[in-house]
Amino acid sequence: MSPPTAAGSEEIVATLRAAGCVFAEEEAALLVEAATTPEQLDRLVRERVGGVPLEHLLGWAAFHGLRIEVDRGVFVPRRRTELLVAETLTCLDDRARPVVVDLCCGAGAIAAAIAACAPDVEVHAAELDPKAVTCARRNVEPRGGTVHEGDLYAALPTGLAGRVDVLVANAPYVPTGSIAMMPPEARLHEHPVALDGGTDGLDVQRRVVAGAGAWLAPGGRLLIESSRRQAGQLAEEMRAHGLEARIVSDEELNATAVVGALTG
Repeated sequence: MSPPTAAGSEEIVATLRAAGCVFAEEEAALLVEAATTPEQLDRLVRERVGGVPLEHLLGWAAFHGLRIEVDRGVFVPRRRTELLVAETLTCLDDRARPVVVDLCCGAGAIAAAIAACAPDVEVHAAELDPKAVTCARRNVEPRGGTVHEGDLYAALPTGLAGRVDVLVANAPYVPTGSIAMMPPEARLHEHPVALDGGTDGLDVQRRVVAGAGAWLAPGGRLLIESSRRQAGQLAEEMRAHGLEARIVSDEELNATAVVGALTG
């Protein structure tokens, strides 16, 4: 089938549906909106059929009511991660000028959403992948937050130690052996550092938990996205490091997270 043109929206929908795109109508409308010429539209459709994530083609991902800029090769924010935003906002209570840190921030979706919802919060984000850092700075800093490049806590200013009210992390949690079974959109088009959680999927999360105590303020919270299968083990990791842990979930978002509270 020859590539569709801007005039053939029905043909675009049919092409996308044949390629396995579940939301073919919505995707077609977004691609038509994004293209400035029929030739560009043809290219976008060909690339989508070839497996390039829609968000990479559009240059943005929808997240918590925002358009988060996402460059090619950068981890695409998932809607399920909106659970971390909701839990973070709940944890802030009535604290004056609370401090929130988003570790493994990727394109900065969580930090941007928190900054947009609570402009009185001091928001910091940290990320190891330089390409993702570039995106995060475009998404977070115009909203008043600060993005730091580096590996977990090593990226953060030392002045934040003991001051963080909420430490939130969507750290990678896919076991190394399971990456080959992930959808090609993620496996082939997102940076492995955003996906690979080590042998059991908890390697990076363990590092986050182990270091949290030095950065959390008294009564501070640690929030980490998880799978349902791994949540119990992650909660035990938090308890082993002196945190009171509970598991939260959202059926509509198909999301699970573990919340740890620093007490005493």
